[in-house]
Amino acid sequence: MMAIEMGETVDAYERIERSLEERREPGATELRDLVRRLLNGAAGSAQTLDLERLKAGVYRLRIGGGPVRTLVLKCLKPAIAQTDRLVAERWLPALGLGDRCPRLLAGGAQRDGCWVWHAYEDAGDDTLGRRHEPLHLNAAVTLIAELHTRAATHPLMPEIRWRARDYGVHFFTSNLRDAIGALEALAALRRPVPPECAQARARVLERLYELREDAPRRVQVMEQAGGPDTLLHGDLWPKNVVVTRAGVGVWAQLIDWDHVGAGPFSYDLSTLLYRSSPEERPWIVQRYREAVARAGWHLPEVGELNLLLHTAETARHAHCILFVALALLHDDAEWAPQELVYWDLYFAALRPPLEE
Repeated sequence: MMAIEMGETVDAYERIERSLEERREPGATELRDLVRRLLNGAAGSAQTLDLERLKAGVYRLRIGGGPVRTLVLKCLKPAIAQTDRLVAERWLPALGLGDRCPRLLAGGAQRDGCWVWHAYEDAGDDTLGRRHEPLHLNAAVTLIAELHTRAATHPLMPEIRWRARDYGVHFFTSNLRDAIGALEALAALRRPVPPECAQARARVLERLYELREDAPRRVQVMEQAGGPDTLLHGDLWPKNVVVTRAGVGVWAQLIDWDHVGAGPFSYDLSTLLYRSSPEERPWIVQRYREAVARAGWHLPEVGELNLLLHTAETARHAHCILFVALALLHDDAEWAPQELVYWDLYFAALRPPLEE
């Protein structure tokens, strides 16, 4: 963490810029100016600025000198910055859920247009990843069901589908096809790879071939039982669900909308289920089933639901495997062989999430 006294000889905002440059973050000058605008240039006050790195391209800024205020600063590609802004300022407010994501306070683009910094209200660290308690999980599932059912019938869905990612049938079939093509191309790779990588490639290809054979059945179930397209968070890990105390109850928000998209509910629900314990999964599904039923939705029975959830997870795996193979093909990435071995093991262990 970097602490900055606001009254020091070197301007506090310049220290933010230098710190980000040392970490090789793009757009350090633009972020410096963004923070200056947010604080109205209050460099002469008795405040301090603490810049804490949360992960690559994401920082928490603590503003001291009285009641401590915190902001989250994120560095984004322009296309993602645009969809994140639409989520916060247009799509969620239109659904009556504008307070269910952190408020976007300001933005600043790098001068060459390659990166954009966003400043958000800090939602805190009370995520489901840290506090996986029944009350918190219930609030999260209720919010997810509300998001899905409200968006599915909203007139903005065509715009969401156009602006954001497509997680429907095309996501499954295209990633499956492209991953197979990229892995087959690795056969002509000139650089040597470890034997375990070559073996992993062969096993993953066999599994993808089997999925390709089964694809017509899976697509038919998606089209008949998958329900309408809706707004999807797209990365619904427990770490991206913040649940905090609110009076006698709890309040859920969704953060990190960088993978927002349109598609069937099963894409979001499968992400949450596969990152929850097997013992929790039936309860989560039952709670979601009850919540969406109030809006007139009827989820398929366990057999079809399992196939929908498993298909969504395999589509994500194929997507990851595709880009590992591309990194090995085109960038000679040193990390890629071991990553392919990892995905081979993960794919081999993948099963439908629910007991039938």
